[in-house]
Amino acid sequence: MIVIIMNISGLGQCSFDHLFIVDSFPAVDTKKEVIEWMACGGGPVATALVSLKRLGHDCSFCGITGDDESGGKIRDSLKNEGVNVTGLIKRKGALSQTAFICVDKGSGKRTIFWKRPTGEALRPDEIPGNFLDNADLLLLDGLMKEASISAAKRAKDKGIPVMLDAGRVREGMLELAGMCDYIVASEEFGRGLLGRNNTFDPGKALLKMKAFGAKAATITLGDRGSMTIAGEEMFHTPAFSVDVLDTTGAGDVFHGGYIHGLLRKLEIKDVVRFASAFAALKCRKLGGREGIPTLKQVEQLLNK
Repeated sequence: MIVIIMNISGLGQCSFDHLFIVDSFPAVDTKKEVIEWMACGGGPVATALVSLKRLGHDCSFCGITGDDESGGKIRDSLKNEGVNVTGLIKRKGALSQTAFICVDKGSGKRTIFWKRPTGEALRPDEIPGNFLDNADLLLLDGLMKEASISAAKRAKDKGIPVMLDAGRVREGMLELAGMCDYIVASEEFGRGLLGRNNTFDPGKALLKMKAFGAKAATITLGDRGSMTIAGEEMFHTPAFSVDVLDTTGAGDVFHGGYIHGLLRKLEIKDVVRFASAFAALKCRKLGGREGIPTLKQVEQLLNK
C-alpha cells in the first residue's frame, strides 16, 4: 500500500496519563498492589495525531499546558513523535491536564480519573496564523469552545474538511457539530443526544447526527463495533477480535485511522473498517500510544 503524506491539524486536549493494571478493584479504605504501571502522553486529539504521524503523515497540534512538570512531559511526548507543537501554549503558573487510569486485567476496560488544566482555555487569537496552511483536514474535540469554533470557521473558509471527535454533549458542541464534515462520536455523546431518560438506540442517535449536515457520522460502541450513517445508508462495522490488555486511547486511535482512510479516499465502509482494525491492535498494550500498530500490522489484520 502506497502512503501519500497528508497534513493534519488538530486542536484540543492533551494530557499526561498515569496508567496502572489491577486484577480487581479494591474495596473502599484498603490498599491494592498494581500489576503494571506506566506514565505517558495522552489526550484525544493529541493521541490521534500521534497515530497519524506513525502512519507517515505530517501533523500539527494546538492546545494548552501549564508550566508544570507534566506540561513539559506532554510537550516532549509530542515533539519526540515528530508532531509540530508550535501552537501548544504554556500557561504560566498553571497545572496541565492529568489523568489516572485504572485498567482491569481481565477485560482491559478502564476507569479514568482526570483533572482538566487550570490555565485559561486557548483563545482564538492564540491560534497561529499559519496553523491551517497546507492542512488537508482539521480535527477538533470541542473542549475549548471558542477556539474550536474559530478554527472550524477558518477551515471552512479555506475549504478544509473538519472532523469532530464528539466525546459528550457539552456547551457549544452541537453548534460545532453543525460546522463539521465528519463526526465520530462516543456512545456517551449518542446517549446525550437522545436524552438520558430514553433507551439508547444508535440508529436514532445517528439520524440526529445526520441532521447536523455531516457527510458521514459514526458512533463507536466498544467491543460491539460501530454504527455509521453516510448519505441514506446506515451500516454496522463489527469490532476486530484481539487479545485486549487496555482499551485506553482506542477511540483516539480510531479517529486517527478514520482520518487516514478519508484522506486516502477510501469508500466509507473501508474507512471505518481500517479505523476499527487500527484501534483494535492498539488495545494489545498498556497506554494510549504504546500499542499503536504499524500500517503493515493493520493490513495483515484486514487481510485476515
